[in-house]
Amino acid sequence: MKSTIYVLENRPIPKPEDDEVLLKMGCVGICGSDVHYLKHGRISDFVVREPMIMGHEASGTVVKVGSKVKNLKVGDRVAIEPGVSCRKCSYCKEGKYNLCPDMVFCATPPVHGNLSRYYAHPADFCFKLPENVSLEEGALLEPLSVGVHACRKAGVSLGSKVLVLGAGPIGLVTVLVAKAMGASKVIATDILDHRLQIALNCGADHVLNVNNQQVETSSSKIVEIIGEMPEKTIDCSGFEATARLGIEVTRPGGTFVAVGMGSDEVKVPLVKACIKEIDVRGSFRYCNDYALALGMVAKGNVNVKQLITHTFKLEETLQAFETASTGSGNPIKIMIYCNQK
Repeated sequence: MKSTIYVLENRPIPKPEDDEVLLKMGCVGICGSDVHYLKHGRISDFVVREPMIMGHEASGTVVKVGSKVKNLKVGDRVAIEPGVSCRKCSYCKEGKYNLCPDMVFCATPPVHGNLSRYYAHPADFCFKLPENVSLEEGALLEPLSVGVHACRKAGVSLGSKVLVLGAGPIGLVTVLVAKAMGASKVIATDILDHRLQIALNCGADHVLNVNNQQVETSSSKIVEIIGEMPEKTIDCSGFEATARLGIEVTRPGGTFVAVGMGSDEVKVPLVKACIKEIDVRGSFRYCNDYALALGMVAKGNVNVKQLITHTFKLEETLQAFETASTGSGNPIKIMIYCNQK
């Protein structure tokens, strides 16, 4: 594969369609998928074949509305849900629009993202921010919605005992959401201590560094720490080792949710999952979760701003991606301000 080249260039300000709004972009966060495209040029079947604008964790301010837009007006600050479905297929009509085969998703080849000064987006996939929610928090609704979707798939509720595997950005928002949904015990694992410390700040009751540990050892320690097997396990790493650990430690009759995406194929103890009657579920992006995520932030149930460790101006985008790619300074969430002078 040819080496990846990042450039900043001037492009015309887009003209919104009748059902779209033109946004003056506020904040765009860098996601792990952005870095993956940078390093590898593909994620599974999504291959970068021509220049692509990055960015899908974003917020902005409406500066122009299309003729058919009823829900927004000029001056409204919004969070952008980056995946726009066809709204017509059976998946969309059944309320599972994240599975729409014709999904158009920001910064997923061949679709451009929104890391720019101005960007046009369908109005019905924009969520108006109340006065007490910042543009930074608006951009962070994207990863937070992944955590909301994962916890809903797991069935997290009052009193749940939850294991979160991986304390990267998605693992951390999952910890936040699980506690906000009433989980009585949340334990997070990772191989980096600084991430585990942030997990504690996000409300995790316990953390465990599983670096260089056998699955059986980690499983025994988890049970020892929380006093029982977790009912709900959410794998936010996507590694074979975490999938094996999740199925090993989840209590019989419990639920294992796969969120993180690693290799296309991994070996898992499927027979053990069958014997324990573990409900194994996939979780892909989000679906009807943005409103709930926004409500959590607006009501103060979750604090997502604590995840922002680095900030850059749009002109410093190359530095921002270098920081994300190298991990220099232990970044959790990097935020780019698109119109900051």
